Amino acid sequence: QVQLVESGGGLVQAGGSLRLSCAASGRIFSINHMGWYRQAPDKQRELVALSTSGGSTNYAESVKGRFTISRDNTKNTVYLQMNSLKPEDTAVYYCETYARPYASSSPYDYWGQGTQVTVSS
Repeated sequence: QVQLVESGGGLVQAGGSLRLSCAASGRIFSINHMGWYRQAPDKQRELVALSTSGGSTNYAESVKGRFTISRDNTKNTVYLQMNSLKPEDTAVYYCETYARPYASSSPYDYWGQGTQVTVSS
């Protein structure tokens, strides 16, 4: 099994910054991608940023130029640096990874418990 633990959420004023972290643990054979999703009240969960094992990144249009995703593969950790935050960025942010544990011959999707980000105007 793979466990994801997120940290770094909180309350910040518009224009401020936050940095989210997500560490994957367990008997992990390999990790494909790691990413961040968010879900605002009464809205569907949406992709924020993704980092693939090959080093490429993808971002939602709404966060391009403001958010940066990065990975430390030695620690199985992914980060999301969020700058110039806006009230519409308020949501629960979830870490996600597509990883293969040693006990399995296939990779699976794993999710963190979520961390609240609130941006006040």
